[in-house]
Amino acid sequence: MQFEYSHVSDSLFRQEYSLTRVQEYVEMAVYSIIAFSLPFLLGHEQLLVGSVVNCALVLAALNLRGARLLPVIILPSIGAYLAGLVFGVASSALLYMIPFIWLGNAVLVLGIKHFVLDKRQNRVAALGIGATAKAAFLFLSALALLSFSMVPASFLAAMGIFQLATALAGGAAALAIQETKKRCLPS
Repeated sequence: MQFEYSHVSDSLFRQEYSLTRVQEYVEMAVYSIIAFSLPFLLGHEQLLVGSVVNCALVLAALNLRGARLLPVIILPSIGAYLAGLVFGVASSALLYMIPFIWLGNAVLVLGIKHFVLDKRQNRVAALGIGATAKAAFLFLSALALLSFSMVPASFLAAMGIFQLATALAGGAAALAIQETKKRCLPS
C-alpha cells in the first residue's frame, strides 16, 4: 500500500458539512481564541484545559479547511507557554516540546479528517485512532528529549497518558457538539 500525498491534501479541504467562508472564519476564531486563552483563565489544569483544546481540535478537523486549521493547531501550546511566563511557572522544557505539540495536534486533526471525512469510518474508532496516534507521538517525542536531558521525566506522563485522556475526553465532547450542530442545520 503506497501513501499518496494527494490524499492528505484532499483531506485538508474536506468538511463534514458546508460552511460559508464567514462561518468558517468565525469558527476558526472561536476555536483559536478558546484554545489560546484557556491557560490564562484556568491555569495549568491539564485535564480540563487539554480536554477543551482537544475538543477545539476535533471540531476544527470536522469544520475547517486548509490553512484555517493552523491557528487551532499552533496557538494552544503558545498560550500555555505564555501563561506560564505570566504566572511564573514557565519551563524551558515546554519550549522544547512546542514543535512536537504542533505536530501532535496535526496528527489528531489529520487523523480525524482522514478516518471520518475520507474513509467514513466510525467516529468513535476514528477518535480512538487519532488520539492514540497523537499521544504516542508526543510520548515518543518527550522520551527522545528526555534522553538528551532536555525535558524532565514528568513530561512522559504529561505527554503520554494525559494526552490520550484529554484527546479522548475532548474528542468525545466535540463529537457530541458536532451532532448537535448538525441537528440545528436548516434542512
